[in-house]
Amino acid sequence: MRFFRSGLFSAAYWRIRSGPLQRIADAYVPFWVYRVRYEMIGALNTRIFAMDAVLGSLDLYEFPHIPREEEMRSIETRNRLMPRLQADTAEELLRMKVLRVLFQQGFFKLRALKVEIERVPLEPHLPYWLAFYGSEGAAKCRVMDAVRRRIEGAKASSFFEEWLAA
Repeated sequence: MRFFRSGLFSAAYWRIRSGPLQRIADAYVPFWVYRVRYEMIGALNTRIFAMDAVLGSLDLYEFPHIPREEEMRSIETRNRLMPRLQADTAEELLRMKVLRVLFQQGFFKLRALKVEIERVPLEPHLPYWLAFYGSEGAAKCRVMDAVRRRIEGAKASSFFEEWLAA
């Protein structure tokens, strides 16, 4: 509640635009974990990324290592989305997102860029908090990434609104 009500301007904007805060719920999104190898400045690099397995549209997660079982928690809930992506489509989306990340680190550091992607047999469901605003039968959804504790943008809101409408 504190995070959704904090930020004088953003909280007031949401109240004016969408109505009062009505409810908060958690939702769990399946992510596919990948080991990505590439060469930068002559050094071979390996990074662990996770991409949502529903549409591939949410921000990538990066882990320092493949999450171990003791680092995860099992939760029973019906507020979980189901994977919808095809494996080959997911890999292409991930490739584009990884290239964007790498280019942001320095285009000129990349030589003969070859990105190897390997899916890890792990499917964590990462938590998001959904705040519902509105009145008189209309509701808008505002999303917070519960791991990063960061309010997400319109893309994430429409992602969850589409899921709820289905």
